[in-house]
Amino acid sequence: MKKLLLLIVTLFALATAVHAGVNINTATQAELETLQGIGPGKAKAIIEYRNKNGAFKSVDDLEKVEGIGPGIIKQLRQDAMVSGASTVSKQDKPAAKPEDKPGKKEDKPAAKQEKKPAAK
Repeated sequence: MKKLLLLIVTLFALATAVHAGVNINTATQAELETLQGIGPGKAKAIIEYRNKNGAFKSVDDLEKVEGIGPGIIKQLRQDAMVSGASTVSKQDKPAAKPEDKPGKKEDKPAAKQEKKPAAK
């Protein structure tokens, strides 16, 4: 019985250790970009803030970075951390939803224009 309990505890510990995360204090720009809601501009802002002000003490400290608010922190809280090694790579970022992609919006049919009679 003790061996079974030890096995379960060990498996649980290994499973939680495998969880991917990004250390916001040591991550490269590419690693920061894997976080949900963080693109190239915000990743650069995080690195600049970190270089100027020192290490973040908590994930909530990201609110001090220009352009990052509570909504973004809520999105990335599960994957961001302030200690340990980053364990994600660029391809780990989920694909953006079509409505989130910048660029061309859905084409809407042009409004019908009334033809005015030509002036004589």
